[in-house]
Amino acid sequence: MKIRADLVAGLTAAAVVIPKAMAYATIAGLPVQVGLYTAIVPMVVYAFLGSSRPLSVSTTTTIAILTGAELGRVAPGGGAAELIAAAGTLAVLVGAILLAAGALRLGFIGNFISESVLTGFKAGIGVVIVLDQLPKLLGVHIDKSGFFRDIAAIVSHVPEASGATVLLALFLLALVFTLERFAPWAAPPLVAIGIAAVWLALAVALGRAQERRAARSVSDS
Repeated sequence: MKIRADLVAGLTAAAVVIPKAMAYATIAGLPVQVGLYTAIVPMVVYAFLGSSRPLSVSTTTTIAILTGAELGRVAPGGGAAELIAAAGTLAVLVGAILLAAGALRLGFIGNFISESVLTGFKAGIGVVIVLDQLPKLLGVHIDKSGFFRDIAAIVSHVPEASGATVLLALFLLALVFTLERFAPWAAPPLVAIGIAAVWLALAVALGRAQERRAARSVSDS
């Protein structure tokens, strides 16, 4: 029974952490595979070096947004390789600063940040993330150029929204909220990811079938 419970817990955590990490990578302006690295490598390293069992070890919304802001400053318009190199350099520098801060016992500095500032910061990050994910829920693409300009771009692209993508997004959101309310034991994120994966596989299969039929019709003609 313990192995079964651990397996369900691991699958549920993976269903939540992996998509979130991939989304955070896009928020930071990095390729989605970087999100997979941040979801897996830190946990493996911490399993050998860490000392706290309940500590969450992965990327966060705050880290993603701050990383994206810095990458926009040091590598504006850079390619994937340049952005990854800059992000790796940033990670090394931050790690070195954290090690120095730990050696100097500077953790008390965080006590000077008021609760209202933290609340406002978290609320702002939530709004930015929602705005960043809206184009994906609508099935449209916009060029990011600033918070208010992004809002205007999304509004202007609403008529171009994909009906199938919007319906799938609404269905999955409603499913997750319903399961969390009435059946939290059913691992709502895992169920939603499974349905989305099946839908994606069917869409890809139908697209390839249509391509094959089109190729046959061209060869027959």
